[in-house]
Amino acid sequence: MDLAQFREYCLSKSRATESLPFGPDVLVFKVGGKMFALAALDEVPTTVNLKCDPDLALDLRDRFEQVRPGYHMNKKHWNTVQIEGSVPDSELRRMIDHSYDLVVKSLPKPRAKGAARSRRSSTAARRGRH
Repeated sequence: MDLAQFREYCLSKSRATESLPFGPDVLVFKVGGKMFALAALDEVPTTVNLKCDPDLALDLRDRFEQVRPGYHMNKKHWNTVQIEGSVPDSELRRMIDHSYDLVVKSLPKPRAKGAARSRRSSTAARRGRH
């Protein structure tokens, strides 16, 4: 997977955005205002940081030479992955999906629109009264 494919896949996620908050060399992907992926634009070979469950992070580091503890990140919860290496594209997509899902699960649940109506007002609404 090259950087263009990585970017396209990240942006295919629902509500995903991209920005350059750390300068022109680091592309950041967020959902709900929280980071789920970062891509180093000046690294050769290309590396990305992906959020990861700590146990899975260790497993991936053991399985793939191209997966290391997150560079400039919390090394328990982030991996740095060389994306143009021998990690299969399908595995990279799973890593991106996992990172995205972890962040989405951590987002606050949206409050129900409008407070629950009292029984009286909901009865009136059903009858068409206001």
